[in-house]
Amino acid sequence: MLSDRARIHVQAGRGGDGCTSFRREAHVPKGGPDGGDGGHGGDVVLVCDDSLRDLQLFRRKAHFKAPKGGHGQGALRHGAAGEELEIRVPPGTTATLEADGTRHDLLAPGQRARVARGGAGGRGNKHFATPTRQAPRFAERGLPGEEGWIELHLKLLADAGLVGLPNAGKSSLLARLTRAQPKVAGYPFTTLEPVLGTIDADERQLILADIPGLIEGASEGAGLGHDFLAHVERTRLLVHVLDVAPLDASDPAQNYATIERELAAHDARLAALPRILALSKADLVAPAQAAAAVEEWRERLGPEVPVVRTSSATGEGLDELRRALLERVPVAPAAGAPEVLVAGEVADVEGLAEHRVFRPAAERGFRVEPRPGGGFRVVGAGIDRLVMRYDPDNEEAMAHLERRLKAIGVLAALEQAGFAPGDDVEIGGVEFELDPS
Repeated sequence: MLSDRARIHVQAGRGGDGCTSFRREAHVPKGGPDGGDGGHGGDVVLVCDDSLRDLQLFRRKAHFKAPKGGHGQGALRHGAAGEELEIRVPPGTTATLEADGTRHDLLAPGQRARVARGGAGGRGNKHFATPTRQAPRFAERGLPGEEGWIELHLKLLADAGLVGLPNAGKSSLLARLTRAQPKVAGYPFTTLEPVLGTIDADERQLILADIPGLIEGASEGAGLGHDFLAHVERTRLLVHVLDVAPLDASDPAQNYATIERELAAHDARLAALPRILALSKADLVAPAQAAAAVEEWRERLGPEVPVVRTSSATGEGLDELRRALLERVPVAPAAGAPEVLVAGEVADVEGLAEHRVFRPAAERGFRVEPRPGGGFRVVGAGIDRLVMRYDPDNEEAMAHLERRLKAIGVLAALEQAGFAPGDDVEIGGVEFELDPS
């Protein structure tokens, strides 16, 4: 069974802590600080792998954690960086980060998208030595890596897709045109998941997808409409399979309009894709009636849409349909122009990526808020990360942090908000006793 959706949790590695150390050598008194830096935490990267076909792997494993960075050591020995964690996904996978809506489209084998950055390593006490502070007894802590949930959605990469109402004859056509073996039966909704087949020509191949039958309201989620329609988004041509004489006596013209309306409502791009109309099950009506239906539909659709009379039972029209597919599907690669996803700054994508992935711009700066019950709270992602760097039980580290906060302008902002000595101040979950002077 094709698995085309998954939800996974990723966590990048934490950065290693910096080291507080001093040189200790014979005949070298007061050798000075020599603490090394912590290593960077491992990133989490999605890799497009052509050997995979669906997201079945993620049914068994949904949590992924990259290794931590190593801690710094004395003698200026830096910690090792955490290894990058690669998560392999099939071509056609869309990964959406739930936290901010960033979306990565992985279409070509070898494309890579970093979905969680490893935490930065802390600096050792060597970095904090100054002419007036020659023996700093503190170092920075490593920062935690990014983490969050990711929605994975596989959209099949096919050159052409067969669409139509349930029991229109799509599976039978796919079985005759290719070596695929979809389930074929005399009742609707025989196909419950997309099936791929390959049409072989002299110097090229085409991937043909049998999309499960659509019903009225599919674009609004009726049945499994959204799941099915998503698989035709990346095709370059649609073959609309229309039963020339439905057994339920429904009007073929209304059936055609229903499918076209649902395609257009789901995505305007689908309405603009080239079409081929395949009138199926022609063997079930008289030859004169089938010929009249072809002429009627050619007049209705115009010369832009080829109309082919087909029969999976007798093989009628299959060679003509195969030629029309080879002529109408362009030779260009299926991965089309880049999609503009979310306004913001460009995310990390490597490999054969002509497409770009955008994420919302991160909030910068900080703000001061009054706390319920008295005192103030300083809110800001950058300020929170700064506070996480230092041990709140180390007085020397806290004195250094207070100087950093003053230089950034946090103390001035507190004074403007009405701060007075003795007021409680919370920054990054830590309470401070600050002296603006």
